Amino acid sequence: MRILISPKDIEEAKEAIEGGADIIDVKNPLEGSLGANFPWVIREIRNITPKDRLVSATVGDVPYKPGTVALAAVGAAISGADYIKVGLYGTKSYREAVDVMNKVVKAVKEIDENKIVVAAGYADAYRVGAVDPLIIPKVARDSGCDVAMLDTAVKDGKRLFDHLNRELISEFVEEVHNYGLECALAGSIRKEDIPVLKEIGCDIVGIRGAACTKGDRNNGKIKKELVEELVKLCKNGDK
Repeated sequence: MRILISPKDIEEAKEAIEGGADIIDVKNPLEGSLGANFPWVIREIRNITPKDRLVSATVGDVPYKPGTVALAAVGAAISGADYIKVGLYGTKSYREAVDVMNKVVKAVKEIDENKIVVAAGYADAYRVGAVDPLIIPKVARDSGCDVAMLDTAVKDGKRLFDHLNRELISEFVEEVHNYGLECALAGSIRKEDIPVLKEIGCDIVGIRGAACTKGDRNNGKIKKELVEELVKLCKNGDK
């Protein structure tokens, strides 16, 4: 299982890199769960990240505005992101979600067909009126995405497993894999959640809070030692 760590600046990115994170995910937590950072931050982090590791960038908790979102995705792609993550926050239906992601895929793949597009839904979608998280696998498949992801929209201490039980998350992972896609899971993931995520077959686990001092995603700072501990848990038992 690969681990994605979400720094908000260069200093945190260096800690994540030195700690051994597989994917460096550029994020701005002050703008939301999948808050977008600036193009120059993405570019600077790509420049310091070893070539054998990938950089991800979020384009935000987006509204149902396919043109706006596609243009934002292009910005992330040309700034150096390998993964382009879209939080389907303002889409209310399967049709709207597919429409947004289809336009993102078209825009990004025209730049580089090797770029990886991630459709991200929210386990707590009912709290913000977003699209049902359990249709995200179909959204990803039908729009041509590479990865289907779940996160949480409201960062108030409630976790992925507080909103969806293990059985539902396992079914989500299985469906994603049946479509030939990869599955990413995030949402206030703790150390004790990692063995469970490995057992159900998660491909990528996304973490910020647990890699930060005091476990605080907004006010804490990512530290190398915390990342190393999480990486060890993710790689434990891997060949």
